[in-house]
Amino acid sequence: MFDDWNARANFDKQHIWHPYTSLNHPTPVFPVASASGVRLRLADGRELIDGMSSWWAAIHGYNHPVLNAAIEEQLKSMSHVMFGGLTHQPAIDLAQTLINITYDDLQHVFFADSGSVSVEVAIKMAIQYWASQGQHQKQRLLTIKNGYHGDTFGAMAVCDPDNGMHHLFNDVLAKHLFAKSPNCGKQQAYDADAIDNFERLLKGNLNSIAAVILEPLVQGAGGMRFYSTAYLKKVRELCDEYNVLLILDEIATGFGRTGSLFAYEQANIAPDILCVGKALTGGYLSLSATLCSRKVANGIGSGQHPTLMHGPTFMANPLACAVANASLSLLLNSPWQQRINNIEKQLQQELAPCHTLSAVKDVRVKGGIGAIELHKPVDIHWMQPRFVELGVWVRPFSTLVYVMPPYIIEPADLSKVTSAMFQVVSEING
Repeated sequence: MFDDWNARANFDKQHIWHPYTSLNHPTPVFPVASASGVRLRLADGRELIDGMSSWWAAIHGYNHPVLNAAIEEQLKSMSHVMFGGLTHQPAIDLAQTLINITYDDLQHVFFADSGSVSVEVAIKMAIQYWASQGQHQKQRLLTIKNGYHGDTFGAMAVCDPDNGMHHLFNDVLAKHLFAKSPNCGKQQAYDADAIDNFERLLKGNLNSIAAVILEPLVQGAGGMRFYSTAYLKKVRELCDEYNVLLILDEIATGFGRTGSLFAYEQANIAPDILCVGKALTGGYLSLSATLCSRKVANGIGSGQHPTLMHGPTFMANPLACAVANASLSLLLNSPWQQRINNIEKQLQQELAPCHTLSAVKDVRVKGGIGAIELHKPVDIHWMQPRFVELGVWVRPFSTLVYVMPPYIIEPADLSKVTSAMFQVVSEING
């Protein structure tokens, strides 16, 4: 149909809507011909070191032989079968692994097809739990500002209503409660003011609140904000005290990104409902899961509304489950903790000089996450091509230049990424 990549790129520009872009004023896109390890090879032959893990999912890098083999083997038996009334070994094996590696009481798994949908399912679970107990008025959620939980309507409703990406839809979204965000960067401090605000909202609206939903320790797309384990622990205590369910969204933080397998482990707490996705399949196929405790499952199943009314067409897709099994095995049998620790130390050391740049408001690192916060929003039309010129793939947004590299990245490659970050941010001053 097309003779060359220029024709394809021109078609793309005219007809294809990319995420968070305007068709009238599109941001630059770069055709990828192949990917292997931590490198993306563009159609023009240039290679880029990937600092983003394809939106935090490709933790093992690209074109991994173990993950490729899992897909190929599963194709021999079936690529898909409906999950309504049927089941299959890849889904059963994956559910068993997820139950084994999460908190003991998370014994029930609902498979979905994206992170946003896993949040939708979690919200449904929480509301239906209380409805099954005859408390139909408990339909609101309490969360904290600067949060992000996805782009579908239920998930948008618990994203930050003012500083997030979805304020245009505020009038049609469900109305939830938003507490003050805990201090950013003070990972050991106890933020009493934020907790007091949280407790006042919780106590004052107890009759209508079904659950609290949070991203544990790291608020991702809402600003790469890190907060203390003490705050998260206190939230769990307040949920217990006031008998409210706790949903933890570990779509971005799960599977090792923050230095523990799940971020909630660092606070020594557990959720009633847990959302996971992104890195679940190592970035190969879209898949997510919502896990819940015995209390939630039994509360729904034995109550007035025992049937969870949700069922995505591609729920528990066998190909996705098979590659997720391979990805989790690869992760759990690798020195992932040491790798994350090494990435963290290198990011801390090599991003520290950015503190001296006048455009920089803050620099923060946690686990395999490094973020430079600027005083002003980035110019994506200039900044994205500039990173490509320097041979790295970094996708800035809002006031943030950040990286979440694949766990397998070598120190020399990570240094190229951090050097490019310093170089690009330093050029803002000029």
